[in-house]
Amino acid sequence: MPGKTAPESHVIKFTNCRIVKGDELIGQDLWIDSITGKILRDQEAFYGLHLSPNEVIDLEGRILAPGLIDCQLNGAQGFDFSIPKPSKDEYDEGLREVNKGLARTGVTSYLPTVVSSTAEVYHQVLPSLGPSADKHRPEDGAESLGAHVEGPFLSPGRNGVHKTEVLRSATTPEDLVACYGRENLYGANKTVRLITAAPEVGKMLSNIPHIVAQDIIYSIGHSDATYEQALMATDAGATMITHLFNAMRPFYHRNPGIFGLLGQQSEHPRRPFYGVIADGIHLHPTSIRIAYNAHPDGLVLVTDAMRLCGLPDGIYDWTNGERIVKTGARLTLEGSDKIAGSSATLIECVNNFRRWSGASTAQALNAASTTPARLLGLQGVKGSLEAGADADLIVLGDEDDEDSGRTLVLNQVWKSGSKIWDTAKDVALV
Repeated sequence: MPGKTAPESHVIKFTNCRIVKGDELIGQDLWIDSITGKILRDQEAFYGLHLSPNEVIDLEGRILAPGLIDCQLNGAQGFDFSIPKPSKDEYDEGLREVNKGLARTGVTSYLPTVVSSTAEVYHQVLPSLGPSADKHRPEDGAESLGAHVEGPFLSPGRNGVHKTEVLRSATTPEDLVACYGRENLYGANKTVRLITAAPEVGKMLSNIPHIVAQDIIYSIGHSDATYEQALMATDAGATMITHLFNAMRPFYHRNPGIFGLLGQQSEHPRRPFYGVIADGIHLHPTSIRIAYNAHPDGLVLVTDAMRLCGLPDGIYDWTNGERIVKTGARLTLEGSDKIAGSSATLIECVNNFRRWSGASTAQALNAASTTPARLLGLQGVKGSLEAGADADLIVLGDEDDEDSGRTLVLNQVWKSGSKIWDTAKDVALV
């Protein structure tokens, strides 16, 4: 006789699946509650609470993993986080489309990233980009975990595509307030979660302790810092490197630069996490493999994707009057081979990383889920299949591809215990 199911629960049991557990995939059932949106402890649910599943889903040997987390994304679905709209309502409508589009790529949480801009732009867009968990519904798609402000306190010599005319330096915390807005940096309702800045520019090094005291992550990026300056930044509280190797002083045998931080002893309290863009455009596969071998526990896969992410291949107007040609993940200026950025999805980066690094399937998935969750202080809440974690899940097939070899293929996406995407139906389900 089946056990009783409490009316406030709707229990789903995934069976015949391989789940991510540490660095391995293991055969194990997973129980979730679609009402609370949490993962259950199956033994306790069955024997202690006397619950029986309302649904049993046979995954036929497929992989069940935590939803992906992208810590650096500039836009998607034709929407750019750094470009204000005539009204907040119009901007927020664009965000909703981004969230739904991201969910279809397996991203269930992310940090919307605003590139170097004027203070006016930050004050306009940041109020819309803060953590959205309190008001988020599964059908809304991906969830913001807070904004990533990449700049404008960057090295003019390592600006990349950031406009030099808006770059600036900071002397005191009030300079940060003037740029981003006080309400976006302080208090329980602050919107900024991560700041990328060059520690050697102005007096930024002395501002790092103040930034991290607000529970904001400081990341070294777009920087000409020497190894010694980078080490001082980590001693001051920096815990992240933004897109390692890109837009920073290159490695040199007499001055390893920012990359040298990966060579610290593993027990160093400030050995940083580091972002890697494994899109096949920003980095050579061997560079990724070297970084991963130096510090495997700190690698965070990011896309750094532009607003064309999620759109079909074609030619698109750009903000400066030029036109961009989108061919897969690769973006080039029309009429040339000049790289204009990337529109790779995070699952594409996971697949590339698995092929190039020697990482196991579980390790590759962890680099886009469990590791960014640790960076954000959300271990056990996001990026996890442990009991009590949010039931943000993806179902994957591991298939042969004639061109690429073994490839993880997204089949389903679940948000807070509800299935919101199924590629077999190619339609949103809620």
